[in-house]
Amino acid sequence: MTPQESTQVAVELERLRGTVAEGFATLNGRLDTTLQRTGQVEKDVGELETRVAALERARWPMPTIGVLAGVAGTAVGLIALYR
Repeated sequence: MTPQESTQVAVELERLRGTVAEGFATLNGRLDTTLQRTGQVEKDVGELETRVAALERARWPMPTIGVLAGVAGTAVGLIALYR
């Protein structure tokens, strides 16, 4: 290889190195952004799970109240029927 070719190869390798370094910097920035968004999504999911659990705890008396109202209505109907 001649000295001129060697110099050209070195210049091209340096350009390639710069391009690769720039690509990694861009990728690193995107990964940082993605990790930040993932953290926010995990936080939001945790808050939603807490809210759903609270709603489920508050909802349990509804079927019981419905059953009691049905039994009370049946009792009132039977009482009225036999009077």
